[in-house]
Amino acid sequence: MAYQALYRKWRPGTFDSVVGQTAITDTLKNAIKRNTISHAFLFAGPRG
Repeated sequence: MAYQALYRKWRPGTFDSVVGQTAITDTLKNAIKRNTISHAFLFAGPRG
């Protein structure tokens, strides 16, 4: 079995599988819908 980093193995595959970060996922979904994706997004606050 090949080594796979944990962050790659358990990373959410869709926005719907992200738990507890609705404000972030809504922001990203709206940017995609409006085709206004920025070069970078800065999210501040505690991790998790």
